[in-house]
Amino acid sequence: MKNTKTSKATKIKLRSFSAPHMRTFHLTWMAFFLCFFGWFGIAPMLSIVRDDLGITTDQIVTANMIAVASTVFMRLIIGWLCDKIGPRIAYSWLLMLGSIPVMLIGLSQNYEQFLLFRMLIGTIGASFVITQFHTSVMFAPNVVGTANATTAGWGNLGGGVTQQVMPFVFAGALAIFGTEHLAWRYAMVAPGILLFVMGIIYRNFTQDTPEGNYNELTASGKRSKDDGSGASFLEVCKDYRVWVLFLIYGACFGVELIVNSKAALYFYDYFDMDLATAGIVAGLFGLMNIFARSLGGLIGDKFGKGSGLSGRVKWLFTALFIEGLTLVLFSRMGTIPTIIGSLLVFSLFVQMSEGATYSVVPFINKKALGAVSGIVGAGGNAGAVAGMFLFKKELTGLEWTDSFLILGIIVSSVSFMTFLVRFSVQAEKEVKKELDESLVNEEEPVAAMA
Repeated sequence: MKNTKTSKATKIKLRSFSAPHMRTFHLTWMAFFLCFFGWFGIAPMLSIVRDDLGITTDQIVTANMIAVASTVFMRLIIGWLCDKIGPRIAYSWLLMLGSIPVMLIGLSQNYEQFLLFRMLIGTIGASFVITQFHTSVMFAPNVVGTANATTAGWGNLGGGVTQQVMPFVFAGALAIFGTEHLAWRYAMVAPGILLFVMGIIYRNFTQDTPEGNYNELTASGKRSKDDGSGASFLEVCKDYRVWVLFLIYGACFGVELIVNSKAALYFYDYFDMDLATAGIVAGLFGLMNIFARSLGGLIGDKFGKGSGLSGRVKWLFTALFIEGLTLVLFSRMGTIPTIIGSLLVFSLFVQMSEGATYSVVPFINKKALGAVSGIVGAGGNAGAVAGMFLFKKELTGLEWTDSFLILGIIVSSVSFMTFLVRFSVQAEKEVKKELDESLVNEEEPVAAMA
């Protein structure tokens, strides 16, 4: 079902692939899912890479930081590109070009080369921005939070699946090539091929908006040639709420990135797990994305229906504050059963916080949605880079248990900044009107999503 004025879908029909809305929905999360295999595919094998290349744990941390830092800049660029050339072309090229360093990282012979490939691979993380942008333009206000959270959550699920699958891919490569030195290198070719193929699929089976592609809309006069201009980007940069959300997203998605890159090694070094077991346990964190982030967006939409945009913000505060508390709890656990239990509870709230954030983002500036999504998304990676300094033992002298404790305290403190995200009375009225129209269309039994 669609909104009659904007053609945006007012329902999420998971079994439908006929409409451009749902094709976009499914292909965005699938593409983002595969990006995690390229982005973090190396993570479960880092203990092998560390020994093979003769590098230190601190150098591994630095490489992870570089991989995440490069995403910060790429997310800023990709958000503007979504406004300018459309999400379809932007996603296709990102997937195909990003697949190259993923397949070639196995050529690394020393730390410097490994660091360079990790930096190039990090650009794939910008895929999140396109995922959120594309679903935001396809779905109406009554379900946009749920759509954004679900596509991002199911995509983030790739982080957990990667932790569990890549050790088996490595084992298969080991059986074929006989040595660990070759196995980890050839194991990374598989995710690279999948990314390239998905880039071709995305280009051929999605469209930029419910009404058509950007070039078609511009040619027909339905879209201005000035859309996505630098002026719009500068306008977004001047909006303090965007930068508040930048920090907030750093406190949730940034933390998730830290845990994704650290968990397997943390369990391996601190809990004496073997490589496969550490990967499986670490994967549980990402597997919560199958429902947790969607739940955060769904609750955000419910708060939006009942209390408007301010309701969405209040829910964001609640989820983020509890996330910080559960991370503190996680840091204090010392046995395998308690660390797994606390990991699952923490995972629930960190991912609900992410869903809650992007139930607010689509309403900040609709004329430059890509720019807003890009800046806020970059905040997640910037937060990860900043937080990773806590895990550089040679710099801080901290054990990783204490690093997680401090990180949890920071997250709970940042949650209070959500109250700075405010909307004008006029903005509340406009969204309320659009929401009412969406709800009316949702109840029409004869309407069908095109």
